[in-house]
Amino acid sequence: MRPDEFRRRAHQLVDWMADYFQNVGELPITPDVHPGDIMRVLPEAAPDDAESFDRIWEDFQQLILPGMTHWNHPGWFAYFPANNSPPSVLAEMVTATLGAQCMSWATSPAATELEQITMTWLRQMLGLPEGFTGVIQDTASTATLVALLSARQRYQSEPGDESSGRLTVYASTEAHSSVEKAVKLSGIGLEQFRRIAVDDEYAMRADLLAQAIQRDLGNGYRPACVVATAGTTSSTAIDPLSAVAEICDGRKVWLHVDAAYAGAAAIVPELRPLFAGIERADSIVFNPHKWMLVNFDCSAYFVRDTQALLRTFQITPEYLRTSQDAEVVNYRDWGIQLGRRFRALKLWFVIRQYGVNGLRDMIRHHVGLAHQLAGRIRETPGFEVVAPVRFGLVCFRYCPRAAAGLDSERLNDLNRRVLARVNAGRKVFLTHTMLGGNHVLRMAIGQRLTMRSHVEMAWDLIQEAASSETA
Repeated sequence: MRPDEFRRRAHQLVDWMADYFQNVGELPITPDVHPGDIMRVLPEAAPDDAESFDRIWEDFQQLILPGMTHWNHPGWFAYFPANNSPPSVLAEMVTATLGAQCMSWATSPAATELEQITMTWLRQMLGLPEGFTGVIQDTASTATLVALLSARQRYQSEPGDESSGRLTVYASTEAHSSVEKAVKLSGIGLEQFRRIAVDDEYAMRADLLAQAIQRDLGNGYRPACVVATAGTTSSTAIDPLSAVAEICDGRKVWLHVDAAYAGAAAIVPELRPLFAGIERADSIVFNPHKWMLVNFDCSAYFVRDTQALLRTFQITPEYLRTSQDAEVVNYRDWGIQLGRRFRALKLWFVIRQYGVNGLRDMIRHHVGLAHQLAGRIRETPGFEVVAPVRFGLVCFRYCPRAAAGLDSERLNDLNRRVLARVNAGRKVFLTHTMLGGNHVLRMAIGQRLTMRSHVEMAWDLIQEAASSETA
């Protein structure tokens, strides 16, 4: 493709992108497809000869786009948000155009130093102390694995401890599944993973954590890491961070805080007290690509002991050595990947375009909508809010008086049918979870384009679906 054609095609695509931003709310939020539908209309082998861009673009619009789920639809209330924004998309275009491999300072000095600056900005925005240093990872799952590997390395580097076979890791029963995966991948092993029970608000019980650690110490194990959650996936419960930190400090256990979704809320001064104690962690992760308008993927990982991180990941073959290594940061040594994208650019674009106050106002708006919805649910007969509303997530279920005699499974089935009916209209999209054995509907409010009218429409659709289902 010659430069003149590239210019014309790029303008064509940018026009489409702008139209998509403007009109995404008019599209069905989920596709009307079945497994295998897309594959059946695609060729089984690659073309031998070049095809025209017109043909490729037509196939995208006719074959691919109808099979996409629109995560940035204003009716998106499922999972957690995976936001984007115009400045972030523009930055991604620049990143793709540069095509830089930003593994070290020498391979792209500006990429490294911009990441250092933007992560300092982010640390300040969150109110974290200067003892934390930030690095961008791809996802929170990777960051949690990095934390576990660092904790393992710290113990293995101690005299007289040559094996990770006796190390133990702790997290609540509500912790994200990525913690379990990280325990497997780290080589510590699931048999040494301790799930700690939660309280009535689905937060880890610190007393049971202390008991579990003490029991393991008595049995000759080495407690290596506690993963506390600030904003669980199911209900946004917050583990008692100060109490957990006290336990970890007294036993020299690495404390990693998973704040993947909720961490963005710490940039709002009046919400920051919810994270009290997080400043005592050894490492923290949150995802700007969830609730801070940055395109996926971009996870902010903050660590106190950068030397522990480097001891875990630093390997420098001769072909990567440079004369500047002693003076600079080489981010290839700060995580699992050698190759790195220029992720800091989109974070920089977003923070500058919206400003800290603009990002705070967006989060306040979403939290306000969540509290308003929770109020509507509480005052509506037959519905109940089943978990505290702290951020943009509301967990609730349909429990009409007519269902008073139902056993829990039949009541759960009633809520499954209500959710299926709501989502079948393809105007909004919600997901579910299980809390205390109950099938619960989750409505996560956090999409950039979501306004009060969209939340009200969703609530109307939920009530209509509930009235159509009989116990």
